[in-house]
Amino acid sequence: QVQLVESGGGLEQPGGSLKLSCVASGTAAVYAMAWFRQAPGKEREFVAAINLGGSTTRYADAVKGRFTISRDNAKRTVFLQMDGLKPEDTAVYYCNGESVTGRPDLWGQGTQVTVSS
Repeated sequence: QVQLVESGGGLEQPGGSLKLSCVASGTAAVYAMAWFRQAPGKEREFVAAINLGGSTTRYADAVKGRFTISRDNAKRTVFLQMDGLKPEDTAVYYCNGESVTGRPDLWGQGTQVTVSS
């Protein structure tokens, strides 16, 4: 059974940077991976996604040009580099992965990101 574990969240000032990591435990393959976020009182929303080979990425308009998703398959890790952080980026960030079932049914426990002065 694959488990996704996020890390790297924390408190950062507006304009600052944070880098999130998500490690997939186990040996089963994890194909496309993505980041989602959920702010208090709001629904979970898509942030960024990357294909297995890392050649194709996709971003929500709200983070385009500021966030960068990448992956290191040898380390079974996906990253989210977040630059130019804004208070509206405050949320719990969740890692998501496509399992061997072909469905994006793998979720991490989330890591809190707070952007505040």
